[in-house]
Amino acid sequence: MKVREAVAEILKREGVQILTGYPVNDILEEGAVAGIRPVIVRQERIGLHMADAMSRVTSGDTIGVFAMQHGPGTENAYGGIAQAYSESVPILVLPAGYPRRLAHVDPNYHACRQMAGVTKSAEPIVAAAEVPHVLRRAFSRLRTGRGGPVLVEIPVDLWNEEVPEPLAYAPVTRMRYGPDPGDVRRAAELLAGARHPVIYAGQGVHYAKAWDRLRELAELLAAPVTTSLEGKSAFPEDHPLALGSGGLAIPKPVRHYLDASDVIFGVGCSFTETAFGTQLPLDKRVVHATLDPMHLGKDLPVEVGLLGDAALTLDALLTELRTRVAPRDAGPVAAEIARMREEWLAEWLPKLTSDETPLSPYRVLWDLQHTVEVANTIITHDAGSPRDQLSPFWRSTRPLTYLGWGKTTQLGYGLGSRWGRSSPAPTCCASTCGATRRSASPAWTSRPRCANASRSCRCCSTTTAWRSSCPGCRCPPSASAPRTSPATTPPSPGRWAGTGNASPSPRRSWRRSSAASRRRRRDGRRCSSS
Repeated sequence: MKVREAVAEILKREGVQILTGYPVNDILEEGAVAGIRPVIVRQERIGLHMADAMSRVTSGDTIGVFAMQHGPGTENAYGGIAQAYSESVPILVLPAGYPRRLAHVDPNYHACRQMAGVTKSAEPIVAAAEVPHVLRRAFSRLRTGRGGPVLVEIPVDLWNEEVPEPLAYAPVTRMRYGPDPGDVRRAAELLAGARHPVIYAGQGVHYAKAWDRLRELAELLAAPVTTSLEGKSAFPEDHPLALGSGGLAIPKPVRHYLDASDVIFGVGCSFTETAFGTQLPLDKRVVHATLDPMHLGKDLPVEVGLLGDAALTLDALLTELRTRVAPRDAGPVAAEIARMREEWLAEWLPKLTSDETPLSPYRVLWDLQHTVEVANTIITHDAGSPRDQLSPFWRSTRPLTYLGWGKTTQLGYGLGSRWGRSSPAPTCCASTCGATRRSASPAWTSRPRCANASRSCRCCSTTTAWRSSCPGCRCPPSASAPRTSPATTPPSPGRWAGTGNASPSPRRSWRRSSAASRRRRRDGRRCSSS
């Protein structure tokens, strides 16, 4: 059995059914021979985002896999791997590598060395006999502990070498661990004595499939629940105790209840401080339940830390709390949440329902939410304004129907993640991206054009969806101006307008340049013919 055949067989034993990639990488062809469906993308980063979503919407039961060419293909993939690392998403990355005799020769790109900082582990296969051992270690890391990309580099001169038979490989079992019982008792005592507890849920609840346990805890304590962007949909947002999800833009109840709390219980989250997440108060008593010990005390002072799987943690905590507290009346808290939400929505409804032209992105997303069957829809967003226009208002009611992200925000992520969903239940997948701005001001070309860049990142990859029969809905609203632009950009058009970097009318400028180009080509043909 050759290396290529052994790798394909191991992927198949691990339950991989779809392999995204960009040629040339031998595993793409060999995987197809073994019955693994290849999906070939137009750009490496989009393929990694697809693999990212495959892992997320299955709670890590199905591991997304991406393979790419050595050298430039691997270099192009760096951004997608970094995105998965920042969001703790388990994906297997299989770059081809330079021949072993050249792997460490400058300036050849050595993926294991260069990508060590954005992967959970990065290891090359240096001998054919090591194939099952390296991939066993890779899948063990993917299925245990906090998620993250795992990279296995396969040198191109190794594919045709022989692997000892029979292939000694058994699928890796997913391992879980739970918190110390003493820490659980301390946490239960603190929560039982809290007058205004608030629960902050992250994506660890998704990976542990602890949605019912989270709801039971909230109802037992009559505690309001908010989520990180990654954890959005872990708690049904039509529940009376739901505050909504917080990011750079947050619903009013989220800010109010976090500031008014006396104890914050974070579960399945890292509490990472980011410009695109909820800013948590630093003067509260905090119980932090997380898989990764490196998260404890990293960004927020913690009184009690609970290390372990979110489901095991909640099970243990519920067992302790049931002996300490009776189910509390959630009526007063739910009534206050409803009142505050109505007041907040009343302030926003003029924009959410505005008939202005071009249509406001808020209006587009508001109408979308009231058109599709929300419980049967997976939705995500792109970086910048689309995230902030969507997350506060979209009310997710079923787990894993919202792919939120924000620690590192790459333009174009929403496209790949929309295609990569593999859950058979939802029938509609949608993503939102930036607006097409139609301003006639000099700022149209001199400001950073994030919205148009987001769409440009997607355009060449749209054919992937068509070729691979990946359905979905994309929502690129029009807007007369960017919704979030740095305050430092206004001087730019004033200084550089008319220098060739900006012009009062981009469309007319484009027409002039096109006409001039046509004249030059025409004159060139005349010169050559004469």
